[in-house]
Amino acid sequence: MTDELVGRPERPGPPRSRPQARADLDPERAALHDLIATGPRRAQSRVPLVDDEERLLGPFGAMLFSPRIGSAVQQVGAALRTDPDLPPRLRELAVLTVAAHTRSEFEWTSHEGTARDAGLTSTQLQALLDGTEPAGLDAAERHAWRVARALLVDRDVDDELYAAALGALGRDTLAALVWLVGYYSMLAGALATFRPAGPGSR
Repeated sequence: MTDELVGRPERPGPPRSRPQARADLDPERAALHDLIATGPRRAQSRVPLVDDEERLLGPFGAMLFSPRIGSAVQQVGAALRTDPDLPPRLRELAVLTVAAHTRSEFEWTSHEGTARDAGLTSTQLQALLDGTEPAGLDAAERHAWRVARALLVDRDVDDELYAAALGALGRDTLAALVWLVGYYSMLAGALATFRPAGPGSR
């Protein structure tokens, strides 16, 4: 049961941009479409990345607007998804911290199930929605949440938090965490600006 959560992000309004048919894409955009639509990301995703006509949805559809940059962006996402320095539970904790703060419905919906599979509880997910530190986190997860919130809310990581996070996470995981927060914040910005069609859009 997942319906007990209060305050999940909701779609801000109707789509501003419609999915693009592959047949209408130039070669550069078609290549990016195929990379996303037929790659491992699609097989691993809990929400559809394409509609019933194989048109890209959500932030992936928006990546087609600037295909050279979109290609680089999706490569960053693929690297973060498989980075061994980011344990699955810590990674999903950070992703949903961004999704809750930015009110990104697509990001929250895409990752809630994965976060539960990684071991985050309903109580912990509710805390993320409320903007409060979840109970029951280990030291690395606590500091990951604190760094993510500092980046999102304060746009700064002070010396005390930096030293504590470096000790709890190590340099490599801390670096990967910072890139992760930036990546999902960027996707949330694209979603908020273009409001691309998502699963179930009308």
